Amino acid sequence: MDQVPSSSQDAQSLPTCYRHPDRETGIRCTRCERPICPECMVSASVGFQCPECVRSGSGTGHAPSASAPRTLAGGTVTADPRLLTKILLVVNLLVFLVQMAVGDGFTDRLFLVGRAWVPELGNELQGVAEGQWYRLVTSMFLHGGVTHILFNMLGLWWIGGPLEAALGRARYLALYFVSGLAGSALTYLLAAPTQPSLGASGAIFGLFGATGVLMRRLNYDMRPLIILLVINLIFTFSPMFNISWQAHVGGLVGGVLIGYAMVHAPRERRALIQYGVCVLVLVAAVVMALVRTAQLT
Repeated sequence: MDQVPSSSQDAQSLPTCYRHPDRETGIRCTRCERPICPECMVSASVGFQCPECVRSGSGTGHAPSASAPRTLAGGTVTADPRLLTKILLVVNLLVFLVQMAVGDGFTDRLFLVGRAWVPELGNELQGVAEGQWYRLVTSMFLHGGVTHILFNMLGLWWIGGPLEAALGRARYLALYFVSGLAGSALTYLLAAPTQPSLGASGAIFGLFGATGVLMRRLNYDMRPLIILLVINLIFTFSPMFNISWQAHVGGLVGGVLIGYAMVHAPRERRALIQYGVCVLVLVAAVVMALVRTAQLT
């Protein structure tokens, strides 16, 4: 049973979004009082408004063009709130198709490895420690098989879409890439230098972390997300599966930190705090990479 917004409603369930009847929510438009989910929330001077009130300009006290409607985190409201999620999904799928068509040679040049001999690439050492820093990024778009990419892309679609709508495109993209880099950097720091790693899991776990912060901010029932996260962590640390737990943990921690800044930053200096925390997490990832490079060289 979902949480209720007050003790007088203990026996009742939360209302559902007027545009998405399958989504329960405890937030209402400050103008018309219709229940709205994160995808439909538009940040107003006080609280949140629904898209209809924003379009009509009735809830702002100004002409509709006086100020651009904003998402919960301060991003610009767009016609397609899932556009970047779709693009990221397509890019991952296209790269996977190239992997399948070209073979191991393509994957060997782009996966994450600290410092190792890769016979297919000749007699020179390969890896981030050899100056191939691009592997920290390119490994985020590679996958080890159909099951691997299927689970990651399902997570990206289910979690990424609503999160993109709540944060806005720029903030969502920063969250995705910085969380993914945090996962790659922690893998590089802690994993064996010869251990290859690949996958979007670090970025996906970053979305998990930010979604948890957002749901808590909106007083949503977090039990489904917690159950899903626990199941994923069990798989992550299970000896039966060859999974890079460092990428999952690094992405999750980065996502929580960035997500907290995104949804809790005060309005008057919101962008400074949001992107400042992104920079701090990115700097931490760079420091981890530099430390590991010093150790290996």
